[in-house]
Amino acid sequence: MKPDILLLEPMMPAIEAALDSAYRVHRWTGGTPSEGGAIRGIVTGGGTGVPRTLMDALPSLEMIAINGIGTDAVDLVEAQRRHIAVTVTRDVLTDDVADLAMALILASMRDLLPGDRLVRDGLWGKQALPLARKVSGARLGIVGMGQVGQAIGRRAQAFAMPVSYYSRRDLDLPFTPFVSDLVRLAEQSDVLVVAASGGAQSRHLVSREVIDAVGPEGLLVNVARGSVVDEAALVQALQEGRLGRAALDVFTDEPHVPEALWSMPNVVLQPHRASATIETRQAMGQLVLDNVAAHFAGKPLLTPVIL
Repeated sequence: MKPDILLLEPMMPAIEAALDSAYRVHRWTGGTPSEGGAIRGIVTGGGTGVPRTLMDALPSLEMIAINGIGTDAVDLVEAQRRHIAVTVTRDVLTDDVADLAMALILASMRDLLPGDRLVRDGLWGKQALPLARKVSGARLGIVGMGQVGQAIGRRAQAFAMPVSYYSRRDLDLPFTPFVSDLVRLAEQSDVLVVAASGGAQSRHLVSREVIDAVGPEGLLVNVARGSVVDEAALVQALQEGRLGRAALDVFTDEPHVPEALWSMPNVVLQPHRASATIETRQAMGQLVLDNVAAHFAGKPLLTPVIL
């Protein structure tokens, strides 16, 4: 008999078809599924994770396959207690997230969106735009130096950007210095990019003090998790001119974005789509399939979360 799994988020049609072929797939519509006692696996996204109430309602749950790299929306302590395996799709979305970080830097500092609107509104030649900021040579600070942070740092080198970083420890990287104090890193950066993992340990790591240190001429970019930045402090700093610019792909309460940000010309907004390319979503989906197949075949998981 095919194992029963619960699909919490839609995936690419080909990936869902493969799941339907190999398993009895139940698509979550909220609440507790009537088939809860039979569910042995969950496929979900990093943002949705697995609500604790849902995990508690599935006594036969054996594994959770996350289509993403974020684990902050899954109770890993409870998963460990119940011996529930958890997998992510690490390694396959690093390039896309780093690419988007650089795109956000360019879009914000070079005022690409205001320029686009000026042309579309027929105002070219009638209305001037303020001068933008130069990207090449700007000092880049990176918060979190995992795979994504390192990929951003390598890309920044092509723009002759001096790179420094803050992390839980000095990684002794060959191309960029470690700064042990986050406020000091923010003070010495023209651009501060947040690439740290989410979770309780990093909640509001980028505090009001850090945001103030970026300053009225600086840019804050977040491609990590909304919880890593104190969003209320960020909005207030932008409103009061204590922070110059922001470019955000993630937010505290997605898909809800503070309305104050909507009309700010110095803010670039994206709907949490750093990994949203056809190629990467296919690779992520395939890794989900491979992890689920490995689990039910009793084989080692490809990309497990070490609990």
